Amino acid sequence: MQNRLLTVIRTVTVLLGLAASSPVCLAQQPTTPPRSDETPVVKTTTNLVTLNVSVTDAQGRFVTGLDAEHFEIYEDNVKQTIEFFSDEDAPVSIGIVFDMSGSMRGRLNRSNVALRKFLDACHDEDEFFLVGFNNQAKLMMDYTPNPERITGAVMLAEARGQTALYDAVYIGVEKLKEGRHGRRALVIISDGQDNSSRYTFREVRQLVREADVQIYAIGIATAFNDTSLDLQGRAILDELARLTGGRAFFPNSQVELQEIITRIAVELRHQYGIGYTPTSLATIPVSLKSNDKQRWRKLKVKLNAPKGLPGLTVTAREGYYATFSSE
Repeated sequence: MQNRLLTVIRTVTVLLGLAASSPVCLAQQPTTPPRSDETPVVKTTTNLVTLNVSVTDAQGRFVTGLDAEHFEIYEDNVKQTIEFFSDEDAPVSIGIVFDMSGSMRGRLNRSNVALRKFLDACHDEDEFFLVGFNNQAKLMMDYTPNPERITGAVMLAEARGQTALYDAVYIGVEKLKEGRHGRRALVIISDGQDNSSRYTFREVRQLVREADVQIYAIGIATAFNDTSLDLQGRAILDELARLTGGRAFFPNSQVELQEIITRIAVELRHQYGIGYTPTSLATIPVSLKSNDKQRWRKLKVKLNAPKGLPGLTVTAREGYYATFSSE
C-alpha cells in the first residue's frame, strides 16, 4: 500500500512549498429583460466555476499526483459535483509589478536577482508583461514570451521618486484580462509602501476581489532582518495576496529569497485545476431599488487525503463574486 501511495504522490523536495489558488473563471449565459408586471429578480450568470488548488505536506513540500476523488468543493456550505479536474503543467499569463521608487534605494539589486530567478523557473510557454512604478505607474513591457526582455527592461532602473503601488497593481490586474492563457497571475516585488497613487487601497482591494487573477507578493527590505519594511507595508502586501488565495513573502536571507521566488514559479506550474457548475443557480428576489448585481459566494476546498499521508494542507481562493442580471 505504501509503495502504491509513493507512486501516486510525488513531492518537490527542493522547495519549501507554498499553497495558493487561482481565481475563478465565470462563463456568461443569456439573460432576458425584466417584465414590468413582475417583481424584479436576479439570476446568476455563473455557469462553470474553475479554481486552482495547491496541496502541501507537513514539511511544506508541494504535493502532486492526487485525483479528483481526493477533493470536495463547497460553495456557501453546499457540496458541489466536480465536473472538471486537471493537474496539467499549463502555461500562465504573468504580470510583473516592479517597484522602482526612492524607498527601494539599496534594494533594487535584490529585486533584480529575484526577478531573474523567477523567470528562469517559469513554463517555456508563459507570457509576461512588466509594470514599473515610482511617482507614476506605467507599462514598461507589453506581453512577450521572452523573459529576457523583462529583465532587460529593469536592468538600468534607478530607485527614485515616490511610490504609486496601488496604481501599478490596478494597471496589472486590468492588463491581465488581455492574457491569452486561462490562468493568470500577478507577481509584486515591492516594499509595500504607497504615497502617490490616484487609486485608493479600498478601490484596488475591490478590484482584486473581483478579478480572475492570483497575486503573489515579495517584500524587499533594505537589509535582511531590518525594520525598514514596516508593518503597514507588510499588511498591504499580505492583504492583496490573500484576497486571491496567494501569499506575501518577506525573506530573511538571500538564500530564502531565491527559494521563495522559485517556489512561486513551480507552484504556478503544478496546481490542480478543479471545475464545477454551481447547484445554486436559482433566482433571487431583490428590491426595486437594489443596484447590487453581484453577490459574494464563499468557497471551501476539503481534502480527503489518501490513507497513510496525514498532515496534508489544501489552499484555494476563499470565494468569488457571482454576477446576476435582472429578469
